[in-house]
Amino acid sequence: MSTFRDEIGRVISKDPRYSLEAYAFVLESLHLARNRKIREARRQSRERAARTSRGRSSKKAKAEPTSGHVSGRQVCLAARRLALREYGLLAGPVLAQWGLRSTSDIGEIVYNLIASGDLDKTPEDRREDFDDVFDFGVDFQPKPLADDDPEEDESTEDDES
Repeated sequence: MSTFRDEIGRVISKDPRYSLEAYAFVLESLHLARNRKIREARRQSRERAARTSRGRSSKKAKAEPTSGHVSGRQVCLAARRLALREYGLLAGPVLAQWGLRSTSDIGEIVYNLIASGDLDKTPEDRREDFDDVFDFGVDFQPKPLADDDPEEDESTEDDES
């Protein structure tokens, strides 16, 4: 019986640019993007049902099944949220250590997993859907302190004494 680690090991051996942690991170991002999409669909379904029940129609709205398929953009945005939540100011360096330096790298991992048969794609999906979704250098860059940051003022006063 082959384990997930063995299967990912075979994928990594074909494309060693990305670490095991990078694959785990992208898969977790994919899972989060799917969950977010399903939650949003359920919320919209409840809102439609509430509107229908207030209307004059007595027909019940049928719940449409929600696909778990997500776009490249949705996966990338979930990855950004996950990285910032888990690693904060260190998100950029941590992801870079794993080989992830752009949203295109997320796409490379997803398409490596598609090629290995571990993920599926629709005919509309394209590798380019992952390109330039956001800029790692901008979104994972620590923000400078504001000029009016009280902590900065206190440390400046201490230095002057």
